[in-house]
Amino acid sequence: MPNQTPFSRLACLALLLALAACAPQPAAESSARTATPPANGSDPEREPDEDDDVTTAQAGVAFETVPEAFVSALEPEENIDSPASWQGGDGSTWVVASGKSTHRLTLYDGDSGAVLRRVAEAGDLPGQLRRPNGVFVIDDRLFVVERDNRRVQVFALPSFAPLGSFGQAELRKPYGVWVMGVEAGYEVIVSDAYMSEADADRPPPPAALGERFKRYRVVARGPEFEATLLGSFGATDAAGAIRIPESLWGDPAQGRLMLAEEDQKDPTRYKVYDLSGRYAGSDLGAGRFHAQAEGIALWQCRDGSGYWIATDPFKDRSVFHVFDRVSLEHRGAFAGEVTANTDGVWLQQSPTRAFPAGVFYAVHDDQALAAFDWRAIARALALPERCGNG
Repeated sequence: MPNQTPFSRLACLALLLALAACAPQPAAESSARTATPPANGSDPEREPDEDDDVTTAQAGVAFETVPEAFVSALEPEENIDSPASWQGGDGSTWVVASGKSTHRLTLYDGDSGAVLRRVAEAGDLPGQLRRPNGVFVIDDRLFVVERDNRRVQVFALPSFAPLGSFGQAELRKPYGVWVMGVEAGYEVIVSDAYMSEADADRPPPPAALGERFKRYRVVARGPEFEATLLGSFGATDAAGAIRIPESLWGDPAQGRLMLAEEDQKDPTRYKVYDLSGRYAGSDLGAGRFHAQAEGIALWQCRDGSGYWIATDPFKDRSVFHVFDRVSLEHRGAFAGEVTANTDGVWLQQSPTRAFPAGVFYAVHDDQALAAFDWRAIARALALPERCGNG
């Protein structure tokens, strides 16, 4: 056999490598496990309200600037959605916020924004969470909506001991929650953003929107509770239907429910329902919201007066519109120096150590908690710092 020149040996080697590249290759195993999709088949990350980004400059919206009292450290890995506050007997104020991506809760000091601890981990056992979203505090109870476990879980405060859960049998894609105290317990309303059976990225047709909200009665049974489904509601006509729901809040004194319509094509606004679940034929903020109608809170006085604070989460700065509680007339708008892209908000109307007239909390860009001193808001918009009747 003749000796091969260096060139011919290189040519043969190149030919062998080319043939090897063309041969079928075994599939490589990924070192990371793919997350198990939720039982309803939805994308574990995608939200139904995702749409084009909008800025305040594009919308031409007017507002007063109110500097934040604090903005907590940025934690983008948390994907923070909604806050709710609780006050202890020692005068401390906690803010509990849901972390959608980490499947846990972050506990903040409500006076400084310092992170105090984390609560829970991913899972479907009691005390575990999957994609927590809406949170609500009433008395010493914390209600947490879990989108991907399709339930509402209840925790005791301040221990965070799990007390039980409900809604698994009927909730499909729950997001927001509002709780009202009633005799012997609570009435709980949960928004359910189930999508079309034919297209998981689109809302159902109006005729299928009659179960957008589920109503429960929750009664304490010793340290635990018993939950009963009272029914579902949602308008199915074009005017009253909620195509993409999430945030909601009620005002029993005025007999109203404010339900956010996040669909920008509708257009986005808050639709006014009565407490029985019927569309009242009027809207809050129609024509004023350009990004999405998001978190909403109520500043209320015993004489029936007060203000609705409603969020338009622009990408550059969130704008918080203020409406009269009774007439629903627009009283002005404010924005922080930093806070943007806000999902959930919470109003702590009773005084705290740092905020003697109360404080408005808002999520900043899915990664931090911002606080606004109510006195600063009141000065900027010429509102009262306190209720006239105490």
